[in-house]
Amino acid sequence: MSIKLENIHFKYEKEHPILKGCSINVLDGDIVAILGQSGSGKSTLLRVLAGLERPEEGSIILDDVVLNDIHHFVDPSLRKIGMVFQDYALFPHLNIEKNIAYSLSKKTAIEKNEIVDDLLNLIELKEKKGYYPHELSGGQQQRVALARSLAANPKVLLLDEPFSNLDADLRAQIRQDLKRILKKKNMTCIFATHDLADAIDIADHIYQVKDGKIEYMKNTEK
Repeated sequence: MSIKLENIHFKYEKEHPILKGCSINVLDGDIVAILGQSGSGKSTLLRVLAGLERPEEGSIILDDVVLNDIHHFVDPSLRKIGMVFQDYALFPHLNIEKNIAYSLSKKTAIEKNEIVDDLLNLIELKEKKGYYPHELSGGQQQRVALARSLAANPKVLLLDEPFSNLDADLRAQIRQDLKRILKKKNMTCIFATHDLADAIDIADHIYQVKDGKIEYMKNTEK
């Protein structure tokens, strides 16, 4: 699915503007990195996309569906946009299988099992399905959080600093795991990062947020 942001303006109450006319066009199946330092507005841009924040001005269009403009605001639960937060937000009292299945309450037991098994195979953690989050490494927790978001069958996936909680020696491997999973699912993805190496390793296109503006940096497609 393609997603387009046009002229997005946003500020938190009583604060200076965070986003000042940001525009970006992401095509179906593309992985796009939003690069920026802490406080630059890159995470806010994801939250606006997800519907967790409402912009003061601008529009968001998913394929031909308007999610946000001066006349429309689609609730986050109806946007078919998944988001993985920086801390993964896994439920500590649920095992991995149940964490992944959390959004599948309307599915039959057979459908639920099939979806969860497929995702466990995709993230290569089927043997860990009975484990709890605290029993997994940071990289494994990240893959579970990704699978849980994919279980809801989103049209677009948003990742906020997906590698920030990982040790340096794990980052390269986890980057490749993530890229493999996203490309296998042909998932349109936008992720925020402060690390240029993350962006170069995974993204097809890189944008930079600075002083509330977003600009195109480079095409990294091989």
